[in-house]
Amino acid sequence: MSLQLQVREKDGVAIVDVSGRARLGEETATLRDGLRELSAGGQRKILLNLADLSYLDSSGVGVLVSGFASITNLGGQLKLVNLTNRVKDLLLITKLYTVFEVYDDEAVAIRSFTEAAVKA
Repeated sequence: MSLQLQVREKDGVAIVDVSGRARLGEETATLRDGLRELSAGGQRKILLNLADLSYLDSSGVGVLVSGFASITNLGGQLKLVNLTNRVKDLLLITKLYTVFEVYDDEAVAIRSFTEAAVKA
């Protein structure tokens, strides 16, 4: 199953519903290009909904990390919501779970972007 990205917006946050498998090759290119398009279009608040991400390999993790770094360097934020147990375990093992802001509830995640702006 190839990787699919569906972008929707709520309260100024681009929510990217990611489904399929993020592995070396075309799938990770799809994710990388999607994040680049959003940031090039001026989007600085990006929430990746990973509820339907069935597989993530090391190259997929690399795309998440590079996307996080690029968007952060542009003054934006990349956050994660609805991690599957498999993806959560992978991020815990690689010690990247604490790098990303991770949420279990989409509404709470969306509000966190506004709360972060108020604190700044």
